[in-house]
Amino acid sequence: MTDARGSDSRIGETNARRAPGTPCWVSLMVHGPAATHDFYGALFGWDFRPGPQQLGPYARALLDGREVAGIGQLPPDRQLPTAWTPYFASDDVNRTAETVRLCGGTVGVGPLDAGEAGRMALGSDPAGAVFGIWQAAAHLGTAVTGVPGTPAWNELLTYETASVAKFYETVFGFELVPETSTDRDHVTLRLAGRPVAGIHGVGDTLPRDRGPHWMTYFEVADTDEAVQRLVDLGGHVLDPARDTPHGRAATVADPEGARFTLLHAER
Repeated sequence: MTDARGSDSRIGETNARRAPGTPCWVSLMVHGPAATHDFYGALFGWDFRPGPQQLGPYARALLDGREVAGIGQLPPDRQLPTAWTPYFASDDVNRTAETVRLCGGTVGVGPLDAGEAGRMALGSDPAGAVFGIWQAAAHLGTAVTGVPGTPAWNELLTYETASVAKFYETVFGFELVPETSTDRDHVTLRLAGRPVAGIHGVGDTLPRDRGPHWMTYFEVADTDEAVQRLVDLGGHVLDPARDTPHGRAATVADPEGARFTLLHAER
């Protein structure tokens, strides 16, 4: 992980259209949306309202009336793992999806219209990590950052960074900044000189049931208090709260097993 404030270090509303490649939304597909709404509502203070239904029942999570994330329902006949998925902005989702294919990735869903909200696709990189592509229309993405209950950062956990970083560089135009001060295999993804996401090569320590995957960090006011609340709500602690150069963080999972990180960022 690098600067966890990278996608937008300003605190407040972010209603502008994002530059291509910018992480602009996070979405979770689950088997039991009602219970998931209750869990995240109690953990982060979210409320919910219906969103586009092109992929089945879908709701947008609101924090003080502003959209921060989405939760949809997986088809009941498909036992897919639940996971938070980041969406990256695109001016032309069809062109971006074709670039994904040409660079060795896979497009599993779309491109398709999501009502008046915009146009989307779901893809995976050559190592298998799933991500979304979003071409905004009425829905520009996450409307507020930098406060508790909002996405703070996205980090790809994969086997090694070299080949997969080149994929994201070509598809989204990122500048790749390898970490040279330590022995860690880590690359920061930058747009216009600003860090927006990270890639961390962790070799064989990846969870066998997950493989390469994107990890979403959510801002909290107090990491230890948020971890205790999560446990009381039926969540699980995967990596206990620890101090990092960027704040106090804990890696956790919701009751359906979706992994994410709670972070109280240093500012």
